[in-house]
Amino acid sequence: MTDKAFAQADPDWLALIGAAREWLAGPLGQFLLDEERRVLEDELGRFFGGYLVHYGPSAQPPPSAPQVQRNVRLGAPLPGVEIVCEEQAWPLSEHAADVVVLQHGLDFCLSPHGLLREAASSVRPGGHLLIIGINPWSTWGLRHVFAHDALRQARCISPSRVADWLNLLGFALEKRRFGCYRPPLASPKWQARLAGWERKAGDWQLSGGGFYLLVARKIVVGLRPVRQQRREPMGKLIPLPMAKVNRRRIEP
Repeated sequence: MTDKAFAQADPDWLALIGAAREWLAGPLGQFLLDEERRVLEDELGRFFGGYLVHYGPSAQPPPSAPQVQRNVRLGAPLPGVEIVCEEQAWPLSEHAADVVVLQHGLDFCLSPHGLLREAASSVRPGGHLLIIGINPWSTWGLRHVFAHDALRQARCISPSRVADWLNLLGFALEKRRFGCYRPPLASPKWQARLAGWERKAGDWQLSGGGFYLLVARKIVVGLRPVRQQRREPMGKLIPLPMAKVNRRRIEP
């Protein structure tokens, strides 16, 4: 049934998601996802509600929000995905989710604006949208430029640009976090040697982390400000002389 439904799906999109999933399943991708999981679990622990929606190309089960009743995954027809859909055609009603997580969704997509609009529309008023992306101003972003694998296809949109898009969609940025300061080295020995730097840089929250996490809250739902009606001038007030009062007592 899924194969029939996606027979007309964009082959470029399916190929991109498949390549991204394969790269994230490799040693560098797994290392990046492990660092992201720690930060995501910390953030998701403070949310509550009925539904959390996760969108991303990773095959690894994403962290869930323990205080949210239902955590679902949607995306391409791949193992682990519960709701199958294209990136710009989410089968969710408006304001359906309390929390939406885009984990590398904007990195590996054909239309980041279209995907972000779908995600933003699915968040209820007062709900939250969490976005994880590869930081272009990091060693991971530098590797993206020279990579010969699927990382080369990543968009690596800067967090400041994504924050501007969120503002236009009626979201207020509540938090910006960075993580994975160790460079993309496949050697476990070198990764272990740089573990101390990872802890210090994480405490300082330097902007050179391999990934960023944006936490935004939905504050506007298509409302337009009421324009005040113009008050027409009523003319000038002309002062009039005051009437004099005769205070003399009138005798009979």
